[in-house]
Amino acid sequence: MALMAAAAARMDDHDEYAKLVRRMNPPRVVIDNEASDDATVIRVDSVNSHGTLLAVVQVIADLNLVIRKAYFSSDGNWFMDVFNVTDRDGNKVLDASTISYIQKTLEADDWYYPEARNTVGIVPSEDYTSIELTGTDRPGLLSEVCAVLAAMGCAVQSAELWTHNTRVAAVVHVTDAKTAGAIEDAARIADISARLGNLLRGQSDVRAGGGAGAGSLALHKERRLHQMMFDDRGHAAAAQPDGAAPRTEVSVTPCAERGYTVVVVRCRDRPKLLFDTVCTITDMHYVVHHGTVSAEPGGGAYQEYYIRHVDGHAVRCDDERQRLVRCLEAAIERRTAEGLELEVRTGDRAGLLSDITRIFRENGLTIRRAEISSSGGEAVDTFYLSDPQGLPVEAKTIEAIRAQIGEATLRVKNNPFAAGDGAARKDADVAGAGTTAFIFGNLFKFYRPFQSFSLVKLYS
Repeated sequence: MALMAAAAARMDDHDEYAKLVRRMNPPRVVIDNEASDDATVIRVDSVNSHGTLLAVVQVIADLNLVIRKAYFSSDGNWFMDVFNVTDRDGNKVLDASTISYIQKTLEADDWYYPEARNTVGIVPSEDYTSIELTGTDRPGLLSEVCAVLAAMGCAVQSAELWTHNTRVAAVVHVTDAKTAGAIEDAARIADISARLGNLLRGQSDVRAGGGAGAGSLALHKERRLHQMMFDDRGHAAAAQPDGAAPRTEVSVTPCAERGYTVVVVRCRDRPKLLFDTVCTITDMHYVVHHGTVSAEPGGGAYQEYYIRHVDGHAVRCDDERQRLVRCLEAAIERRTAEGLELEVRTGDRAGLLSDITRIFRENGLTIRRAEISSSGGEAVDTFYLSDPQGLPVEAKTIEAIRAQIGEATLRVKNNPFAAGDGAARKDADVAGAGTTAFIFGNLFKFYRPFQSFSLVKLYS
């Protein structure tokens, strides 16, 4: 405890010094729609600290903007960065409110805190209670977890779930179904923890903490998921089948003359790719001193980083090099959910997520990834679903899924199995009980959601 207190005191001192330096040298942000013909250019100059690059990239990623090209340099005590960004449709960012948000957020003194956020701890909130789960698969567990939360009067406000290599991590934000606020009663939190512990059949470590006032820093769900899967022993990237071309190529080589280690990543391009790689590099306590990122023809992405450890040394041994390669491969691949991207949009109500996951379980769906949100009485849930064996599904099974979900609007946002199938199509909607178009393709059969969670953490 004394060591923890001393570390906390040092962190507080460092935070105060960093904030003083920033107040004397505030960040400068320029957003330019004239410098490039096909992208909005964002330039950021600021005092450098560990995690500065990640803080900037996180703002861009959270707005669902696509980084087409980027250059950054942070030698010395100053950070200079240039991003060429577009929206998801490839257009410049012209919305005045979005531009204002980027400008104000990146110029705010309190946005750039030194990285205390790469540890596992309790961050209080008045708005919700957060539940974290990591572990291996057990058939039907997600449905059971949702049923327990619903039965105990917990309303799921938002959640995000990732799976990779038979491992799973989830962050779920819940409120009291009656008060719509955080669950702060210690006895009730203990009861929820105990019931989840029983559900996990003794294969978990359950810890709980009550909520006080809201903290100024809320845990970023995607950042936490990376940290949870990084800490989990199942974080290594999957081995490629014999003869298969690797989806992700990561090389780590020395640059002895400059004292750097050069990391090069080549993979399929996708949204939030830069966030995932920079998040992993930062959480592994490396600093990006120089880098360049670009989209390549044919849907590829190229990233090059010149890094050192926070203590100033380059990668020093082969074990360290291999660990960096494995962790970057896993970070890139765990968000790449291959299969059907299905959006369920409907009026929110108590137990909705429990019902949806039960329907998926009863009809044999595999959930690769999920994004759950609720706002203004409407639930918008996106599930990444696949048939683990790639076998076709009978039309009556698809009809049963549609009929059981009922009046919700179902939207296929991405269907990789639809190529060459005129009946299946991308961005198609199925609304109401009378629709008969089977747009799901041959996707639904077997079920393998969460198998046995090894860690559950509950905090307000």
